[in-house]
Amino acid sequence: MPMPLAVLVSGGGSNLQSILDKIDAGFLDAEVRIVVSNKPGAHGLERARKHGIDAVALPHADFPTREAFDAELSRIIRDHGVEAGTGAVALAGFMRILTPAFLHAFPGRVLNIHPAILPSFPGTHGAADAAAHGVRVAGCTVHFVDEIMDHGPIIIQAAVPALPDDDGPTLAARILRLEHCVYPQALAWLAGGRLALRDRRVLVDGARPASCGDDGLPYLASPGLEPAFRPVEPD
Repeated sequence: MPMPLAVLVSGGGSNLQSILDKIDAGFLDAEVRIVVSNKPGAHGLERARKHGIDAVALPHADFPTREAFDAELSRIIRDHGVEAGTGAVALAGFMRILTPAFLHAFPGRVLNIHPAILPSFPGTHGAADAAAHGVRVAGCTVHFVDEIMDHGPIIIQAAVPALPDDDGPTLAARILRLEHCVYPQALAWLAGGRLALRDRRVLVDGARPASCGDDGLPYLASPGLEPAFRPVEPD
């Protein structure tokens, strides 16, 4: 049975779209059961509706505490058949810190993608902070979520060149192309039962060596991306 998946968004939902595309193509054995946003106008909700997926706006300002918001969020997710042990929760640009109670409800099944090579540049402006710092290499990280922001065990990371004239938006756009590859890849490993956690190290059963691009599309991903998840140059 495909892995039941809940996706949480706060904005455009391009990573949600990349997940849906890989599911539709048969490369990710998962089913998005519910998409939830704390922002009622988030475009990610419209993406979900176009795919016939239940989409719920849950404004966090309507709740007196984070705990109350997360309790309702957990209830909605479970009501859609996403349970600990068999399902997963994917944060795709979800701009909320989840409470310990929520994480304990889905232990080891909550994933996030961050637009920086953690532990460098955590927080809400990872790509912009990296560009402002003048880095030569930037990238993205998929990790399990723990109780500290952008801190949990790392599943996969990808790196791209950072150019001298990059600003936050140009660097973020280059990173985003790799986000759309590594996030579905990490979820495919999870759905296939191929991830194991040893202390802080995530082990990927049958992991490939690091995969690299070329001069036309330079990148490095570790563990290596499987062919179906590698970036392709636009037509």
